[in-house]
Amino acid sequence: MSVSPETELAALRTELTALQAYPEEKLEEIIAEVGFSCTCCGRCCTRVFNGHVFLLSADTERLRRFAPEMLMPAPDFPYSDSLENFYVSGYALRTKQNGDCVFFSEERKCTIYEDRFSICRIYPYMLHCEPDSRGHVDWRQISGLDEHGEYDTVIPPTETAQTAAAVIAYETAYLEQEIAFHEAVIAKFSQENIRFVRRDHDRRTREFLKGDVPAVVYVWDGKTFSREEAVPAEYR
Repeated sequence: MSVSPETELAALRTELTALQAYPEEKLEEIIAEVGFSCTCCGRCCTRVFNGHVFLLSADTERLRRFAPEMLMPAPDFPYSDSLENFYVSGYALRTKQNGDCVFFSEERKCTIYEDRFSICRIYPYMLHCEPDSRGHVDWRQISGLDEHGEYDTVIPPTETAQTAAAVIAYETAYLEQEIAFHEAVIAKFSQENIRFVRRDHDRRTREFLKGDVPAVVYVWDGKTFSREEAVPAEYR
């Protein structure tokens, strides 16, 4: 359910402050305890495990250089205006028809492994606040636990420290991108006298997903909004 940009911005700033206070040593302990080791099974590259690959602004700039046609507005547009335009905080990686990553080969290998994106480098480690099944908000550290790779392996201290630092750096960059996007949305809506109405936005989203007409999406690229088109079939 969408909330106002102002409310979400305040929550994001609070989360960033909490992340900055999160002890890196605690995450290192969790990494060592879990003992995750990637076996290159490729499961995280499939739709079964991940609906889409969200790209940080730096990832987007890199992808533009060698495969710009693989960029698409990230799903779950949080805001829209009365002209039926949607707004979203970044790009995602376009997928195959079956939902798998477009760079995932038939041999179940990543074809750009050495140049893979930020989230792919730290996965399955995550570090952001989410409500659990009881509604209690807490930090989530591992995604897809026991569903891929190997566990209970011995991870050298130097590796746990590097991984923890990379995870925190990623989550910091992600939150900063979200904050910049919300600040830009608030400024744009204020300047253009746009009033965000959640009920209308939810209706527009339902109509977009059910229809066949592309929608205009303004995507935050880290510096400004880029005007893109989104095809409904890619978001169902």
